[in-house]
Amino acid sequence: MLTFEQIKELIGLVAENRLQGLELERSGFRLKIDGQQAQALAVPAEAGAASAAAPLVSIPMPSAAPAAATAAPAAAAGPAGPPAGSHVLTSPIVGTFYRSPSPDADPFAEVGSRVKKGQVLCIIEAMKLMNEIESDVDGVVAEIYPQNAQAVEFGEPLFAIRTS
Repeated sequence: MLTFEQIKELIGLVAENRLQGLELERSGFRLKIDGQQAQALAVPAEAGAASAAAPLVSIPMPSAAPAAATAAPAAAAGPAGPPAGSHVLTSPIVGTFYRSPSPDADPFAEVGSRVKKGQVLCIIEAMKLMNEIESDVDGVVAEIYPQNAQAVEFGEPLFAIRTS
């Protein structure tokens, strides 16, 4: 069986190299890391296809390459707060964050874009449904926190919008 640190290292390699996925079987333990689904599933090797749908271990993929972990210690202390005078728009659901309506389209908003209340800023895909996330204030986009195609959690910051 693999240790937690070994599994984290494999997830980091899949993310860093942008692989489609990785499957590993060792001593009756099977690990499947799906780079497209942004999660890793560990299932006993003897489990049938029907039980493979019930993951024993689920680990989110990191949003940035492991090289980011070697950044300056000051950066590791935690993310900087939102810019002064700004409103933080958070994710209303768990899903995958997309900045544009399709891979070849321009993003809905960029840092520095002026946005109006009700304007679509991004899409969050949840259970194959595309949910448009709208700005709840007028202002200028100061920061965009998640990377495109990154998994986001409920309440996670998406945008900082300068309202003043």
